[in-house]
Amino acid sequence: MLRACDVAKYFLSKVEEEVGDGISNLKLQKLVYYAQAFHLAMHGRPLFPEAVEAWEHGPVVPELYREYRAFGSENIPPPDDFDRSDYGDAAVELMDEVYEVFGQYSAWKLRNLTHAEKPWIEAYEAGARGRTISHDAMREFYKDFVTE
Repeated sequence: MLRACDVAKYFLSKVEEEVGDGISNLKLQKLVYYAQAFHLAMHGRPLFPEAVEAWEHGPVVPELYREYRAFGSENIPPPDDFDRSDYGDAAVELMDEVYEVFGQYSAWKLRNLTHAEKPWIEAYEAGARGRTISHDAMREFYKDFVTE
């Protein structure tokens, strides 16, 4: 099983800085969240074991937030130590799909998307920062967006 930091590194490795691409911590959190959610919807099991919490600006993996918080709202550079061979084909296919669909959006657009979706809304409960978004909530909500 991958870790959330592995999923994050995969997304960061896809950045093409020379064409103006970039991923901030806020955007990275949403990409990692969508990878987890769609993996749960498609396979019934998590992509990574770390919890996703409902924070003010959407879903967040706290460990991942702490890893990249020094960048603030700036773009995070691609990793130097990335090795694609550490990832299985199914995980790569899913993450590529998530990046193709959601990677085109700004961090704030992704924040607003997650704010309109039931898993974050229910977990956040009017400002209760730090509530875990359950795997069941993600699986149930996103399964309607997955085609067999």
